[in-house]
Amino acid sequence: MAKLDLAALARVAEAASEAARREILPRWKGVAVEIKKDGTPVTEADRAGERAIRAVLGEATPDIPVVGEEYGGEAGGRFWLVDPVDGTIAFSRGLPLFGTLIALVEDETPQLGLIDLHALGERTLGWRGGGVRCNGEPVRCSQRSELESAIVSHGDAYGFELFQEKPAYMALAGDLRMLRGYTDCFGHALTVRGGVDAMVDLSLNAWDAAPTQVLIEEAGGRCVTLRREGASGYPLGLVFGSPPLVERLLGNLWVWGRPSNFKNPPPGLLLFNFRVPSPLRYFAFAGSTTSVAVRCAGCTWQLTW
Repeated sequence: MAKLDLAALARVAEAASEAARREILPRWKGVAVEIKKDGTPVTEADRAGERAIRAVLGEATPDIPVVGEEYGGEAGGRFWLVDPVDGTIAFSRGLPLFGTLIALVEDETPQLGLIDLHALGERTLGWRGGGVRCNGEPVRCSQRSELESAIVSHGDAYGFELFQEKPAYMALAGDLRMLRGYTDCFGHALTVRGGVDAMVDLSLNAWDAAPTQVLIEEAGGRCVTLRREGASGYPLGLVFGSPPLVERLLGNLWVWGRPSNFKNPPPGLLLFNFRVPSPLRYFAFAGSTTSVAVRCAGCTWQLTW
C-alpha cells in the first residue's frame, strides 16, 4: 500500500464531518427514535449523516472502503471507520453532548481520528505524528498524577455491567471525589484536551473507540484498550487520559490482569467482591474448592491448595 498523506486525509475527514453536520443539526430536537435489533437507538439523522459522510469519503478516497455503524461495510488493510452520531440518546433528548466520529485505520491501528461536537462547535482532530488540535489550536492531555484532585469521567453505568465490571464502577463511585458522567464522545473529547484528567468507558464498538485511541496518544496521554469476550456485542473498553492516572485506574478492573484460567470459569466457581474504605482498594476473589485468585488494586495472586 502507498504511504498515507495523513494531513491531506485529515482535510477529507473534516469535509466529511461538515457534510454530516448539515444533515444532523437540522434534525436535532425534532427527530423520531427507533430501536435497532441490538437494542440501541437510531434516528434518521444517524442514517442521513452516515450517507453524507460516505459520499464525501467515496469521492475523495474511492480506494479506501468505509465501515459505518448504520450501513456496515467490509474492513480491509486500510479503511475508514465512521459513527455519524455518537451519543444518539443525548441527541434525541435535545442535549448537545453528541458528535460525529471518523477514524482512518491501517493494519488494525487507527492512524487518524476526528471527534466533532457539532452542537458545541468543537472539533478535535489529530493523526500519527501530527499532534492534536481542537478548532485549530494544539491541545494536550492532562498529566495529573493524584487521583484525589483529579476529574475522572465514566461512560454509562450499564456499560460496566455489560462488561462484567459492575463492582469496579461501585469502587470508583465510592473512592473518587470528582467522578463525573461525561459520557460518549463528549467525555472523550474533554479528556483529549485535558479538561478531564482520565476516563473509563466500557462496552464499546470499534467506531466508538478508534478516534480516541489515536487522539489520546498524540495528545501525550495513555490509552489502554480492554477486550472482553462475549461482552453482549460490545467487546471493547478504554481507560485513557493522564498516564499515571490510567495506571491507577486499571487496578480497579478485574478484566485487567485476570488469571487466564479464570477467563471462562468452570461450573461451581465462586465469585465475590468487597472493598475496604481506603482509596481505590478494591478486592475481587474468584475461587473454587482448590484455588482462589485475588485481585487487589493492580496486584493479582493465585493461591492453590
